[in-house]
Amino acid sequence: MGLVVDRRGKIVEAESLQDRILKGLYGHVLGRALLKPLVSPAVSRLVGGFLDSGFSKALIPWFMRSHSIDMADYEQKEYESYNDFFTRRMAKGARSIDSSPQALVSPCDSRVSVYPVDGECEFTIKHTRYTAQSLLRDYRLAAEYAGGYVWVFRLCVEDYHRYIYTDGGRVTGSVRIPGVLHTVNPVANDRYPVYKENTREYCVIRSEHFGKMIQMEVGAMLVGKIHNHFRGERVRRGWEKGRFAFGGSTVILLTKKGAALPDEDILENSRRGWETRVRLGERVGGRPAG
Repeated sequence: MGLVVDRRGKIVEAESLQDRILKGLYGHVLGRALLKPLVSPAVSRLVGGFLDSGFSKALIPWFMRSHSIDMADYEQKEYESYNDFFTRRMAKGARSIDSSPQALVSPCDSRVSVYPVDGECEFTIKHTRYTAQSLLRDYRLAAEYAGGYVWVFRLCVEDYHRYIYTDGGRVTGSVRIPGVLHTVNPVANDRYPVYKENTREYCVIRSEHFGKMIQMEVGAMLVGKIHNHFRGERVRRGWEKGRFAFGGSTVILLTKKGAALPDEDILENSRRGWETRVRLGERVGGRPAG
C-alpha cells in the first residue's frame, strides 16, 4: 500500500498488521474465497447485532488499548455497547470548522486522496478505472462532473466515525445504492472496484460556495449501517450529516470543473500515490483564484 503523510509531509502511517492480513486475503485465491461470506450484508448485519448488544462492551477496553484512543477528545459517558462507543461523539471544542468562504473542508477525520475526472467522466483510483456513472448510477448527473475532482476520504477503525456537511446549501436529492461490503483498504481496490460495488448513499447539494456537489458515504467490511440524519432541505457547513457503525469506511465528494481546487500538498501527495492525514473541519481545498 502507499504511505500516509501529514500536512507537513511527514510519514505517519506505513503498512500495519491489518494491512498485511488484508493483503493476504485479497492477494491469494484461497483468501478471496474466505472473503465471500465476510463481504455479504447478511454477515454485516449479524456482526452488527452483536456489536449493538451489551455483551460487546467487553471489547471496548481492548480496542482503546490496541488503537491508543485518547478519550480526552470525546464525550464522557457510560457506553452501553461496542457500537455505542465506536460512534462516540467528540467533546465540544475538540474540532474546529474552517469557516472561510474560500475553504473546502474535510467532512471527517480520515486519509484523503484526490483524483481528476477526465472529459469522459472517468477517473483512476489506485490503478483501478472508474466512471462517475458507475459510482452514481445516474448518467446525466455523472456527466456534470467531467473535468472536476473526486475527493476520497478513507476512515480507519480508530478514526472518529461521524461526518459533517462540507459546505452549507440546499440538499436537492438523496440516493441509496445497495451492494456488498468490501474493505476500503487500498489493497482491496487492486482486486475489486470497491467504490462501485459497495453499499453507498449520496445526496446532491447546491452548496453556497462550490456549486452543485455530491457527498457520498460508502459502507465497508462489517459496516452494514450508514446512519444519515434528516436535516431538511437547508443545511449548514459543519452540521453532523451522519455516522458509520463499526469498521473502516469512506466519504466521497464530487466537485465540478472549476468549482474547487485541492490544496497543493494533497494534490501532489495524491499524484505520488500517498494519502494525506486530515481532520474533520480542516481545509483541504478552496475556490480557484480569479
